[in-house]
Amino acid sequence: MKKFTTPITPLPEPLSGLISGTFAHYTITERFPKIVKETLAANDFPRWVVENLESLIAEIPLTALSQLDDPAAADKEAWQRDLTPYLGKNWLEVPWFFAEMYFYRRIIAGIGFHGSGEMHGYDPFLRQKERLLTMANDSIARLGDHLEKALYTLKENSKERCADLQELLVSNVWGNQGDLSMWSADDQRPDHQDKNVQRSNLLVDDSEKICNFLMTSQDQAMRVDFILDNYGPELVHDIGLADYLLSANQFSTVRFHAKPTPHYVSDAMIKDVHSTLKYLAERPQRAVQAVAERVNGYLQSGRLELTDDYFWTSPLYFWEMPESLHQELGKADLVISKGDANYRRLAGDLTWPPTTAFNEVMRYFPTSLMALRVLKAELALGLSPQQVQVLDEQDPDWRFNGNWAVIQLMEI
Repeated sequence: MKKFTTPITPLPEPLSGLISGTFAHYTITERFPKIVKETLAANDFPRWVVENLESLIAEIPLTALSQLDDPAAADKEAWQRDLTPYLGKNWLEVPWFFAEMYFYRRIIAGIGFHGSGEMHGYDPFLRQKERLLTMANDSIARLGDHLEKALYTLKENSKERCADLQELLVSNVWGNQGDLSMWSADDQRPDHQDKNVQRSNLLVDDSEKICNFLMTSQDQAMRVDFILDNYGPELVHDIGLADYLLSANQFSTVRFHAKPTPHYVSDAMIKDVHSTLKYLAERPQRAVQAVAERVNGYLQSGRLELTDDYFWTSPLYFWEMPESLHQELGKADLVISKGDANYRRLAGDLTWPPTTAFNEVMRYFPTSLMALRVLKAELALGLSPQQVQVLDEQDPDWRFNGNWAVIQLMEI
């Protein structure tokens, strides 16, 4: 198995909030306090939790980072190690990715998630997540209809089967627009439902290459691992894609890697997979109910596996992951990285020129890798100089406004 190493060296500088006018600076100074305030408004917290979260708001952005006060947490020693080099620096002086991971970790510590009291295991983002799911009923119904037709025929013609899979991949990537860390449920957010827009706003579309990669495999015991991102419409489409891959016997096993704690507002935990399946089973559309029935069957038979790990809420990059997790991912024939934060973790959230080849940066990865991502940060890979020039002229905020996406494959 190939070992993790760092990507191309020397590595670029990390994205940082120090530069005024950047999206990273805006996130730390404006979005972080807004997220805490929305979390306070959505919950009837005990007074001590309110005080903890209000204190967090007051720290941002110029107070120095401090050690976590979370003695019962399983990841406390890892965070103490990773945080030590940044103690004494404020929120703008540390890498943006670190600041974001630390921010959400502070919320979890502040509500007493790991403690033994009344807030043990409490999801402070649950009400917002549930509302996001109910707002996706139309796209859920469309997904159910598409899966019913695709699985009923399961066309022998590989070109037609590839078209079905491509449609699932394209709708899946745009599910990543349902991100509560970027837009609250009440915010006006980009929502690309039109199929022509979905296609035209893909800056890189390797979906046909992905089809060819899967169709040419002769291995009947293939495994694909999803590194999950958001609850809501994105998780529904992850479940739908897994349903298709398993029902079409494209893969024998699918493994979902979820967050162990509430994170990034709408990131998916194992409990969210179960609650989503329950929600699908209760929809009025028979095609949607059938998705839940099939996927619950795969859970019971072991063909769909659910797992979590504290690495996914850590401030580390992929090439810094624990050896045990590296070994697990290396057993997969394909890893599907979902969403923006996972993409940033893959690339180290560094200031790569957007024309840097995706495969060059990801060549350290131990197995074939697919990235499905809506751009929501000042990081891009795999674009042509002409694309960058046109985007900079016509849509200056293209790197982070959620209007553009990529489907990228590195095949090993």
